[in-house]
Amino acid sequence: MTIQAIIHRAEEGGYWAEVPSLPGCLTEAESLDELKANLLDAVKGWMEAAEARARQKLEPDATLLALAV
Repeated sequence: MTIQAIIHRAEEGGYWAEVPSLPGCLTEAESLDELKANLLDAVKGWMEAAEARARQKLEPDATLLALAV
């Protein structure tokens, strides 16, 4: 799976990025290399939080299915 991020130049210097397919998934950095690393961490964190929210909503007879895409 490929996730697209929109990269912006920050007014104060450096960059910030958002992931449109993951609402609220944002990060910032001074360099593009650092931004890429931060984006990977942000996406992983977003996915972990989404899974935790899903687990909280599970009904007793339901289970989550993990898919690698």
